[in-house]
Amino acid sequence: MTGTLPRVSSPRRNLPIGHWTDGDQVQGYAFLAVKELRQDRSGNRYLHLELCDASGRIQGKAWSDSPALGSDFEAADYVAFDGLVQSYRNQLQLNVRRCRRVRAEDREYGFDEAGLVPTTKEDLDDLWRRLLALLQREIHRPELDRLVRHTLAEHGEALRVHPAAKTIHHAYRGGLLEHVVSMLELAVAVCDHYRDLDREIVLVAILYHDLGKILELGAMPANDYTPAGRMVGHVVLGRDLLREACAAVGIVPAEQRLHLEHLILSHQGRKEWGSPVEPMTREALVVHYVDDLDSKLAQLRQAQEQGGGFRFLPPLGRFVYLGEEVAGVGADEEPAAAAPVFEPTLFDD
Repeated sequence: MTGTLPRVSSPRRNLPIGHWTDGDQVQGYAFLAVKELRQDRSGNRYLHLELCDASGRIQGKAWSDSPALGSDFEAADYVAFDGLVQSYRNQLQLNVRRCRRVRAEDREYGFDEAGLVPTTKEDLDDLWRRLLALLQREIHRPELDRLVRHTLAEHGEALRVHPAAKTIHHAYRGGLLEHVVSMLELAVAVCDHYRDLDREIVLVAILYHDLGKILELGAMPANDYTPAGRMVGHVVLGRDLLREACAAVGIVPAEQRLHLEHLILSHQGRKEWGSPVEPMTREALVVHYVDDLDSKLAQLRQAQEQGGGFRFLPPLGRFVYLGEEVAGVGADEEPAAAAPVFEPTLFDD
């Protein structure tokens, strides 16, 4: 796929991805999460890329006439890039002209790894305070309080910064903590309404339900599956972490431990969604539906940040409406293929 666009001499440099708008010419640095060589309908090769920084991520395309196809860079590299931001099917993407692996001298032009790791928009310290305050206020049984304290002492550092998923929801630094705190706060409201629920069991299960992801996924920025993540999965890994903690504290009654194990193992809701068992208690239903609601709303929020209108979201299996449609190319049109050539600053080829 080829095309011609006018030469541009003044790109917006080092502008965070979350601030890009349709038509921006941009140049800067990103963490490259995905690099795949693909073919268009005419058989021409192009690169499918996903670029990330602390403010968000965006898909990129380097078409057959882009010098980026011959450049030396790979997925999980920090890269320098330039290109044109375009709206395609109501979603922004980057039409990549050039891309290369960063070099030591790039620090003179603004390269800093700390700003390129996708991170929660919440304040991590505030999330952590909310987590501790809620658990201290709501957990009263001595055996569960000891279990929670042991868990946070053992895994709190990882829980604080880990992503909650690879791509679907809360897939950024601090995403797991954000997801857990949101679920805990929502579950308290649910338990206030349905007063016969065992709220302490619900809350401890929520703390543990995705804790296995600290073993399933690598930390940011790579955020990829570990061997244990692929071969066992976070659900069983989380149950194992609970068993280890119960053995360490030594006073959790067998009936409570079994119930907690069930809530962890059933939180995905259905066997075809990855649950070894399906929810069998009221508390298990609460954990599943609170998790499902929080993850789905996070997906919609993330999609809405990329534009409005109707869009098909594969994880939900349906079209969703994201508010007022943004201006851009039509749904059946493809963006122009070639990005403008910038005057070299980050590039010397």
